[in-house]
Amino acid sequence: MLDNLNWTAAAVFVFFFAVVTIIGFVAARWKSGDLSQLHEWGLGGRRFGAWITWFLLGGDLYTAYTVIAVPGVMYALGAYGFFAVPYTILIYPLVFLIMPKLWNVTHKNHYLTGADFIAGRYGNRWLELAVAFTGILATMPYIALQLVGMEKVIGALGFKADGMASHAPLTIAFIILALYTYKSGLRAPAMIAFVKDIMIYVFVIAAVIVIPAKLGGYAAIFDAAKTAYDAKIAAAVAGGKPAPAIGLTLAPSQIWMFISLSVGSAMALFMYPHAMTGTLSASSPDVIRRNAVTLPAYSLVLGLIALLGVMALAAGIKTTDPQQAVPLLVLKMFPDWFAGFCFAAIAIGALVPAAVMSIGAANTFTRNVWKPFIEPDISPEKESYLAKLMSLIVKVGALVVIIWLPTQFALDLQLLGGVWMIQIFPAVVAGLYTRWFNGWALLIGWAAGMIVGSYLSWGPTALTPAVSIYGTTFYIGLVAVALNFVVSVVLTMVLGSTASDETKASDYEDAAAVR
Repeated sequence: MLDNLNWTAAAVFVFFFAVVTIIGFVAARWKSGDLSQLHEWGLGGRRFGAWITWFLLGGDLYTAYTVIAVPGVMYALGAYGFFAVPYTILIYPLVFLIMPKLWNVTHKNHYLTGADFIAGRYGNRWLELAVAFTGILATMPYIALQLVGMEKVIGALGFKADGMASHAPLTIAFIILALYTYKSGLRAPAMIAFVKDIMIYVFVIAAVIVIPAKLGGYAAIFDAAKTAYDAKIAAAVAGGKPAPAIGLTLAPSQIWMFISLSVGSAMALFMYPHAMTGTLSASSPDVIRRNAVTLPAYSLVLGLIALLGVMALAAGIKTTDPQQAVPLLVLKMFPDWFAGFCFAAIAIGALVPAAVMSIGAANTFTRNVWKPFIEPDISPEKESYLAKLMSLIVKVGALVVIIWLPTQFALDLQLLGGVWMIQIFPAVVAGLYTRWFNGWALLIGWAAGMIVGSYLSWGPTALTPAVSIYGTTFYIGLVAVALNFVVSVVLTMVLGSTASDETKASDYEDAAAVR
């Protein structure tokens, strides 16, 4: 089991993991509040300023799986994997325009989740349930993929075992994560995010300087990568298969898919419960605006991370699993102690988003499933306790997915997650600007988008995010949400607008910051 373990790298890895574990438990005393109240446990009391929010959202949105998967797609397919960069740039104008309004109305009406806002705005608890269900459903495989990223680096350390023992390090890590999330709530990932983000920046800066220096510069890297892509194309053709659309530039057939996937992914991301949780924990709408301006710095880093996939090709990394490209590259290019540091950064990069995701899903379940449908008179203390319990259950569910089901299952569901999450975009975003839409119309539009999006995604052998329309390929999520929007508009014209609305126009204007 430990015969192949890289002891130096493993020791550095364990050291940094221990540091963040201590930070996670200490965080309960940071910006102290009554953690028996859900807004304190699940939103940090809405007291996070610009710096804290910047690190929290960066740690929340740019995950361990991002560091593994984006270079992996670049390694396997080339330029197509770069879609993650424009998509994370397109997000921030939307955040600048939308999220301060959402913060204002949720703050003034004591809402804790996006589904809370939907319930107040439209007075339709079934639409509230649909939004909550979508968020929880899409979050589960997202958490599971954080475990995939962590498993890849644990495997790269040389830990090998058979059966259930192979998952022992991952299980221990998530038990620790579950305990300090239960105790400290959102404060734990917010504090750990400082460490995680600094470590990721050190790793990436070192990688983009040291690796090109060893490989002869970026010109040599791109030349070697082009040769590797051409060899893959030649091998496919020689085997009687169609030439794959891979390379340093997009094939013509990929262009509209690349554009629509970037736009659709940007529309979906801040609809996820964890993204809303990180945003609504800010102390003011100005904090959100400042972060919308400065968070693209992470997109710059993401662009550099994506290049690691090209560097792996140039370095001669050979693997049938593209997700192993970055760990193998790190082991080849850096001394063991720094490889341990890099792997710790990636693993800690799984802990922060996994914690926020479980908290966001737990908040949503407690506020928008349990409270309205099962226990309307639930006390604030019991509400917080139930959310803490649900955060544990969500993590266990994600761990079960990784242990008992193939990794491809989680990956496929994550592809569907984006298609699902974008379906609540019309209800949330339209509701921030107009009360014209009918709640039932939006619910039927949501159902149409969910059904059509899921159906189109289900290919003959695996899930796919692409659909061909008149010979042009588009992102299924964008097609499905267009149908959703059309259905919602048409039915609202037929049914008329719903009268119930507990918010007022002034609720959407800037409120004073929480002190």
